[in-house]
Amino acid sequence: MNKTWRAVILYVRLIFDLAVDGIFSLFWHRRNKTIPPLDLKKHAVLTESATALAKKIRQKELKSEDLVRAVVERIKEVNPIINAIAVGRYDAAIAEAKEVDALIANGLPDAEFDKKPLLGVPFTTKESQAVEGMPFTLGLLSRRHVLATEDSEAIKRLKDAGGIVVACTNLPELLVWQETRNPLYGQTNNPHHTGRTTGGSSGAEAALTASCATVVSLCSDVGGSTRMPAFYCGMFGHHPTPGTTDCRGVLFRNGEEKDSMLALGFISKHVEDLGPLTKIIAGDKAPLLKLDREINFKDIKFYYMEKSKDLSVSTIRADLRGAMKRVITRISQQTMSTETAPQPYYHKAFNHMYSIWKHWMTKEPEDLATLCTNNKGSANGIVELLKKMVGLSRHCLFTVVRLLEHQYLPKVDAEWAEKITKELKEDLFSKLGDNGVLLMPSGPQPAPYHYSCFLRPYNFSYWAIVNTLKCPATQVPLGVNAQGLPLGIQVVAAPYNDALCLKVAEYLSKEFGGAVVACKYK
Repeated sequence: MNKTWRAVILYVRLIFDLAVDGIFSLFWHRRNKTIPPLDLKKHAVLTESATALAKKIRQKELKSEDLVRAVVERIKEVNPIINAIAVGRYDAAIAEAKEVDALIANGLPDAEFDKKPLLGVPFTTKESQAVEGMPFTLGLLSRRHVLATEDSEAIKRLKDAGGIVVACTNLPELLVWQETRNPLYGQTNNPHHTGRTTGGSSGAEAALTASCATVVSLCSDVGGSTRMPAFYCGMFGHHPTPGTTDCRGVLFRNGEEKDSMLALGFISKHVEDLGPLTKIIAGDKAPLLKLDREINFKDIKFYYMEKSKDLSVSTIRADLRGAMKRVITRISQQTMSTETAPQPYYHKAFNHMYSIWKHWMTKEPEDLATLCTNNKGSANGIVELLKKMVGLSRHCLFTVVRLLEHQYLPKVDAEWAEKITKELKEDLFSKLGDNGVLLMPSGPQPAPYHYSCFLRPYNFSYWAIVNTLKCPATQVPLGVNAQGLPLGIQVVAAPYNDALCLKVAEYLSKEFGGAVVACKYK
């Protein structure tokens, strides 16, 4: 396709996107409900990092019970508006916190605290993580009575580190969409504007974090599910190098899966929490991530990609282009050298981001048609669509659409997809090495209105292409636009260079103000 026709298509696409926003705003713009302010006299601890709170509990400056009660009280304040909680275990969490306080009061040796770096710190998790005795529905009506019989490996490791589960949170049905909605728990709303999406599939975790209603948010990411909600809600989100976090107990995984794009991660208001939390769930594989590596910021090589030429995704909006330019300018001023100034980067694989990810999803162990029936058969997209049209389907429309795509649209040429992925990896990682990062757009626009993703189904591709690279990436907030919606970028590094992503995120946090909470303080 020549440049003229490409430019015409992009221009038409931009007009279409602006029209979509205008039409959906007529319904959703005035349906915004304000999140209650955070009372600093009662709940100031909820503004602090998990690592700082763990230290205060250890030094007897803060009781775990008080912290857990603060989280529970805040959840009850904001959840009627954002609808982020699937099921809470508030009384059990408070009881466990009391036990922690009693242990500390009786005296614990430093060695025990070292084994439990999260002792007394509460956390929440997406309902797709198995928590013993808690609902494990994955948003399916057919699983509405299913309870988890044991903890997932990540939950076990967080508990062993002293963490206390407060609640399981909402998710898209079977985790397959850019909105957090399902037939069991309903729709989660973005706390910055409740007429807009939180993203998926960890949207409820991001909404709670942005509302100062959780301290630690455990997430997972196979196509942007940690980074997308972090972006839409103005938080930090880290996607570790895949293969380093044990995924046993996520969906139906047994932890033996090889070469998966899926990795567990966290969303947080504080970039300082991401490394220590990742270490906990990485376990004996944590050293592979080199999170304790000393890094001189001035030694980091920077590359950047301002936009993709993939015609299946929307044009990058002006506010996000401006945010990227501000980052490049600030880093250029910091490096003070033309040799180390950020350099543009592009590869032809970015012209086909969604198609590449779509192919690699066929290598993942989950089969959507089987999952839809709770592993008791195979759903048919056309049948489900007909049932949906007469109100008999038990699934969300986006699940039906995904089924139709999987079963009836053309498959991606496997040889081509694997060849171009290999070429992208070799080219990009040879440039990045062990001291380089790529700055990428997070998505084409800030948080869209509810349901508008149906008309722009592939806009998550900026996150998804990173999954196909099986490398680390950190979502970094960069303030807000004129409408008060969070802006941001992704920081990508070569595999096992997670520390580079977090170092750059730390720098950008200081330069651009860090996380953007969705509530006022009083």
